Amino acid sequence: MAATSRPRRSVLYMPGSNTRAMEKGRSLPADALILDLEDAVAPDAKEQARVNIHDALAQGGYGKREILVRVNALDTAWGEDDLAAMATVGADGILLPKVESAETVLTAQNILDDNGGPADLAIWCMIETPLGVLHAEEIGKSSPRLGGFVMGTSDLAKDLHCLHTPDRLPFMTSLNMSVLVARAFGLAILDGVHLDLSDLVGFEASCKQGLELGFDGKTLIHPKTIDTANAVFGPTAEEVDRSAKIIEAFETATAESKGVVLLDGKLVENLHVENAKRVLALAAMIRELEAEQA
Repeated sequence: MAATSRPRRSVLYMPGSNTRAMEKGRSLPADALILDLEDAVAPDAKEQARVNIHDALAQGGYGKREILVRVNALDTAWGEDDLAAMATVGADGILLPKVESAETVLTAQNILDDNGGPADLAIWCMIETPLGVLHAEEIGKSSPRLGGFVMGTSDLAKDLHCLHTPDRLPFMTSLNMSVLVARAFGLAILDGVHLDLSDLVGFEASCKQGLELGFDGKTLIHPKTIDTANAVFGPTAEEVDRSAKIIEAFETATAESKGVVLLDGKLVENLHVENAKRVLALAAMIRELEAEQA
């Protein structure tokens, strides 16, 4: 699946039990929404939350935003029913929590298939336990439905007995390993949430670090952080301009049969052209998405 070919700068969690939040989601400038049936929903509200998500997606109005539904784990009382109910609601993907093996992905795939899930309904995996990180390669190649990984750093911190530090050094191994696997198998990958909503400076720093590490975007827990995530993870005007120049310089040199391509004194190779095309394609999709949201 072309998992990385759309904007995912800002991906906002929304409780399926909160109909007002899901209504507001239609007007927020987030690239994607995760409608949640798991952690954000109390046990006695889970069945109603399924109905709420079904009704919200049936009503539509989310435009080009990507919509994922996070279901409960398969080893809970709600997991299988969640997958069956969400197979045909019109979501772009189903997000599985606490995935630790390929078997979990394949079981979910079978349930979606048995309940009429369309071929383009992606399966996403939360990587949020030590075993999930250690088995990321097995998970990453488990299914043709696989669309991407979402880091669950809160649960990971609990299991690792580590601290949430400003530099996130305790998570570096887990984050790097997960990015490596995602890129190896052509998957998208989203960074974990920033829990301190009063620390917007720290949030921006975390976004910048996530960009540097190779993440496609940031998962969010509050709408007030959307603009910052969009600004950090979106291509800058300078990047877009340079990307266009790289492609132009390479095409000109190729037409003139030049063996070496230089732009501003720097060597340009095929790998730079490929990345430049990715940047321009992403910028174009962002413009289209923002024009629809305006």
